[in-house]
Amino acid sequence: MKLRGLYAITDSQLLAGKFLPYVEAALEGGVTLLQYRDKSQDEARRLREAEALAELCARYKTHLIINDDAELAARLGVGVHLGQTDGPLTPARTLLGREAIIGSTCHAQLDLAEQAAREGASYVAFGRFFNSVTKPGVPAADSALLEQAHARLKLPICAIGGINLDNAAPLIAHGVDLLAVIHGLFGADSTQEVTRRARAFNALFASA
Repeated sequence: MKLRGLYAITDSQLLAGKFLPYVEAALEGGVTLLQYRDKSQDEARRLREAEALAELCARYKTHLIINDDAELAARLGVGVHLGQTDGPLTPARTLLGREAIIGSTCHAQLDLAEQAAREGASYVAFGRFFNSVTKPGVPAADSALLEQAHARLKLPICAIGGINLDNAAPLIAHGVDLLAVIHGLFGADSTQEVTRRARAFNALFASA
């Protein structure tokens, strides 16, 4: 499975009132992975939204990833992304099986990425690379880290944190396989603009 391209991440506040139309607009523009990220405690709504996303992703042949909830991912038969506070990856790999996509947040620390690789991660995510609205206090990562990661890891590398169409190209030039984008994709004033941005991100990979 080749993990390369745009990695769209939902934000329940940013997408309030336009959740499914904006997600479908992104999928229309081409998305490799779609992560459902919702930190609320409303489990009924989370299940309802995740099921709707699973249907959409199946239609567009996009892989759905659930943020921080391996049980929900198992229920839907999709992948999961785990942060550093979510414990080791091994139980999630056991629960979801060998084929599931499991990602790991590694901040700006190569040793965390190497540990995730040993525990069965499908990809590792480094960030933030730029000022991030979602995670403003997280330590910054840089291009030197990407070069070290490429030398020492055999996994797809994802970059996250403040990425937009103006700053993404250098990350791809440094070998990033996945660009995780929230506001740079969904912070648009129309579904047409979301689709345009998705296509523009993918064009950066095509020309790299």
